[in-house]
Amino acid sequence: MTRPPRLHITGAPGSGTTTLGRALAARLRVGHLDTDHFLWEATDPPYQRQHSETKRRSLLEAACNAEGGWVLSGAFLDWGDPKIPPFDLVVFLFVPTAERIARLRLRETETFGREAVQPGGAHHEDYTWFLEWAAAYDGGKREGRSLPLHEAWLAGLSCPVLRIAGVVPLEDAVSRTLAALDSPS
Repeated sequence: MTRPPRLHITGAPGSGTTTLGRALAARLRVGHLDTDHFLWEATDPPYQRQHSETKRRSLLEAACNAEGGWVLSGAFLDWGDPKIPPFDLVVFLFVPTAERIARLRLRETETFGREAVQPGGAHHEDYTWFLEWAAAYDGGKREGRSLPLHEAWLAGLSCPVLRIAGVVPLEDAVSRTLAALDSPS
């Protein structure tokens, strides 16, 4: 490859897209982009207001069209892909629901604090809604990101897709991704 790679790591909430994205960006010495940074306005606490679709697409397009390679983690199924240049590789992470929800409980507690996510806490209602929404991913019975939507999106890609299923050690996922990136398409 004559230019730095452009990778997209995607999957369900809690599947580890950001963790793998950061590790790959560091290994490849390219920028790490996360769809949450384009989707959400900076608020305290975080994740309170979304950017308009026009704004998030503009931000994402500018970041992806900057010189150099990048690793984009997260999902943008319903708002971003018309502006994204072609990927060299898409990695789809599939982690069992119970593991994903355990990860999300920990992440939300670390982000907002134990008191805020407990019953009666300032973030409890949002926390409960988010976990229920994330748990429904496989069945596709809630609005937004779902396994059926992801599968349909993946089927339409022209680039290679690497699927990593299960709870896989980070270094193994990095190695598998680098091997897929190095193999001829």
